Amino acid sequence: MKSIRCIAVDDEPLALALLADNIRKVPGLELVRTCDDAFDALETLQQEADNGTPIELMFLDVQMPGLTGTQLLEGLTHRPLVILVTAYEQYALAGYDLNVLDYLLKPVAFTRFIQAVQKARQALNQPEAPPAVSTSAASAVDDFFVNADYSLVRVQVDTVRYVEGLKDYVKIFTTSQVRPILTRMTLKAMEERLPPPRFMRIHRSFIVDCNRIEVIRRQQIVLSGTAIPVSEQYAPQLFDALRLSGRPL
Repeated sequence: MKSIRCIAVDDEPLALALLADNIRKVPGLELVRTCDDAFDALETLQQEADNGTPIELMFLDVQMPGLTGTQLLEGLTHRPLVILVTAYEQYALAGYDLNVLDYLLKPVAFTRFIQAVQKARQALNQPEAPPAVSTSAASAVDDFFVNADYSLVRVQVDTVRYVEGLKDYVKIFTTSQVRPILTRMTLKAMEERLPPPRFMRIHRSFIVDCNRIEVIRRQQIVLSGTAIPVSEQYAPQLFDALRLSGRPL
C-alpha cells in the first residue's frame, strides 16, 4: 500500500514533536518534513509539488506568528488534505469553512489521531492499514499530555490516583505530584484517555484507579486515604469491573 506523504506544521516545538511522533507510529504515513511556521510549510508544499512528489496530507496548527494556518490555507490554490490541530475549539469550527478534512483539539489523544487518519485514507481511497497498536492498546498508552500552567505536562497513567471533574476543568491527582494537575478538559474526555476497567467513572465528578481502592462502603470508596462518593448510577459498573478483575466481593 502506498504511503501517504505528510507534513506537520506547528510553531510550538513540543507540540510539533508530539505530532511527528504520532505520525511515525501509524503505518502507511510518511513524514516528509516538520515545519515550525506557515512560510516553511508553503515552501515545502511548493518544492514537493515541483519535484513531482506532492504532499497529500498536512497536519496544520492554526495560531502561528507571521502567517496563521488559516491564512496559509486561504492563499493555497492547490492544497493537500488538511487536518487542523488547535487548542481552541472556535478555530477548529472556523476551519470547516475552509473545507478541512478534520480537526484535532490539543492535547491530541492518539485514538482521536487515528480516527482523523482513517478519514484521510477514505478521502484518498486507500484501504485501512492495520494500526501500529490495537484500539484498546492505543487507549491504554503509558502516558499522555495535558495543557497546564501554559505548558504541556506529561501524565504517567500509572501515577494517576483519581480525577475530579469541575465543569470544563479536571483535577488529576497523582502519586508523583503533591498538588493536582488542573487542566481545561471535560471529565468525559479524560475518561477516554484512561484505560478501563482499571480506571472507572464512579460518580458524575470522579474517575478512580480501581487498583488503589482500599475500602468500599455503600455510597463511597476510600482510595489512598481519600473518601470519594459513589453514585447509584455508576455503582453496578464498579462492582462488575472488580468482579471481572478476579476480586471476590
